[in-house]
Amino acid sequence: MPKLNVIDLEGKNVGTINVSDEVFQSKVKEHLLWEVVRWQRAKKRAGTAKTKERSEVHGTHGKMYKQKGTGNARHSSKRVNLWRGGGQSHGPRPRSYAFSMNKKAVRGALCSALSLRVSQDALLVVKDMSVADGKTKNLASALTKLEAPKALLVDSGENATLKRSSKNLATANFLDARGLNVYDILKHPKLLISETSLRELDARLTGADPAGGEA
Repeated sequence: MPKLNVIDLEGKNVGTINVSDEVFQSKVKEHLLWEVVRWQRAKKRAGTAKTKERSEVHGTHGKMYKQKGTGNARHSSKRVNLWRGGGQSHGPRPRSYAFSMNKKAVRGALCSALSLRVSQDALLVVKDMSVADGKTKNLASALTKLEAPKALLVDSGENATLKRSSKNLATANFLDARGLNVYDILKHPKLLISETSLRELDARLTGADPAGGEA
């Protein structure tokens, strides 16, 4: 069972924490990471692209000119796609780009992402992520000391000081531990997570009770 160092926002070691092999030392499956990131981004696509078809554009329905004698082709409508302003054939229509993903694959990808950050020494476990006075400058100073200006900050959504102080940071972002996902982990070069949230995450991914025993 591997151990991770626990630090404070000053960067000082204050202890260690035991974590499970299957979550934080699993094999990094790059193809699985790619699949899950593609799945997440597909779900976020608006799918609102749309062009007008011939029935939706403005123009006469009447025959443009007589059948014979003009030297022109026998066009019956100005709404067809041959003319400027006509409807487009087979254009994009509103749709959903979402597709299904196996839950075990999503879990496996999350374990791979966490293991990748551990192997890179880019996962920092913080004892307490409460920021003094909830001020952005205090959080920015702490991230500078930790050499993690571009970090994903993960803690309980009830941590109001961290949530408030991170709002104006240009490169670091706060995320509720319950919403931790592969895309956001890979998007940030470093991951800062509170000790409590790490225990809950480990228990959730292994199916164990954080207080001990099986869930």
